[in-house]
Amino acid sequence: MSEFSKELQITAEFCQEYHLNAFAKHIPLAWVEEAVKQTGRASVRKRRFPAEQAVWLVLGIGLLRDRSIQTVCDRLELAFPDAKGELPPLATSSIIKGKEKLGFEPMRYLFKLTAAQWDKQSEFAQCCGLKLMSVDGTYFKTHDTESNRTFGYAQKSASFPSVLAVTLMSTKTHLVSDAAFGPVTESEISYAQQLVGSAPENSLTLFDRGFMSAELFSSWQGGGENTHWLTPIRYNILASYSDYEHLIEMPVSPQAQAQYPHLGKTWKARLVLIPSPKGEIKGFITSCLCPETYALKELVDVYWQRWEIERGYGELKQYQLVNKPLLRSLKSDGIYQELWGILTSYNIIRLEMAEMAKQHQVEPLRISFVNALYLIQDEFIWSDTGAPGAIPKALKTLRDNGKRLILPEKRKRQPYPRAVLKKAAKYPSRSRDKNATRS
Repeated sequence: MSEFSKELQITAEFCQEYHLNAFAKHIPLAWVEEAVKQTGRASVRKRRFPAEQAVWLVLGIGLLRDRSIQTVCDRLELAFPDAKGELPPLATSSIIKGKEKLGFEPMRYLFKLTAAQWDKQSEFAQCCGLKLMSVDGTYFKTHDTESNRTFGYAQKSASFPSVLAVTLMSTKTHLVSDAAFGPVTESEISYAQQLVGSAPENSLTLFDRGFMSAELFSSWQGGGENTHWLTPIRYNILASYSDYEHLIEMPVSPQAQAQYPHLGKTWKARLVLIPSPKGEIKGFITSCLCPETYALKELVDVYWQRWEIERGYGELKQYQLVNKPLLRSLKSDGIYQELWGILTSYNIIRLEMAEMAKQHQVEPLRISFVNALYLIQDEFIWSDTGAPGAIPKALKTLRDNGKRLILPEKRKRQPYPRAVLKKAAKYPSRSRDKNATRS
């Protein structure tokens, strides 16, 4: 067999298992068409830039943060040929109009559809037979325009409006299962209420203490089969199972009773005290009441995984959004559209990481997020401009270098209590030798 034939065979075998474009690999065209049709945004007339292509543009913008919208459109080759069969570049105004006409509803529909499908094929961390999830909030700054000012400001001294987002995330893969966001004038609890029913069956969701709400946790537990929650809290002990386990009763506020009469005056939970607390958090409460079914040690160990969602937010903002403080859009509807696109693109990166981890038999979070991001970004350039003769060599290099994306195992560091650094004097004094002369 000639060397050329071997190269072709390698290419054919590899391409049967691996799609060159991560978007086409994880998001079938049928899903995009369904999102556009179900939200009434399908193009009736034949256009050079129909709604389906605008969806891919929004996803590309979420992934290629440091590229202009025009560059992303050209890179993905989204424009269709004109009436003469030619393919001139689209004007920037045409791209913006097509993006605005799409709206945010198709992107929200696509995110919900893809997240539901991807959850079915994902693996979850386990605790006492329960899938581990986490809920927390984060802020995204926007441009200070009249439309964006409707989102409000996170602080009185803030210079830019902000969007408050609350997501439901897997602690094992950092895949976002659901999200809700909007003005900062609403509370995190109100957005968490929109996620009720999104947690998978037989799951335990970790909440920050800022989500403390009898109505939220009651709804969360009743939103699915065996869906539990866990959060740090102050407490009053009713009964004790052991030195570190207690049944507690907490009052329901009069405001909550008036708004949700079904809650009653009090509600119960299981208090778990941390045997060796590492900070101001001494314990947490959970709906996992049975001490035999849900062992103390497993619950204590799993509590610290609540910080995984913070790591996920950090990687999204630092690497995917390239530390740029502001979202692109100047209008509020565009902000919603942009965020749904960013979260969907983020999930695609997580899926690629999970598949690579499975191939190399390591945990998904052992795969470098930033390198996986660069890999997917390079696919756009490579698959569009790469010479056919260079493809076998590039594929072989990708396979050979796959292990380079694997990070070392996380080290257990000595815990340090939180402390404030000593503030340096504004004008430090400088001592000089008595015998020294000024040079």
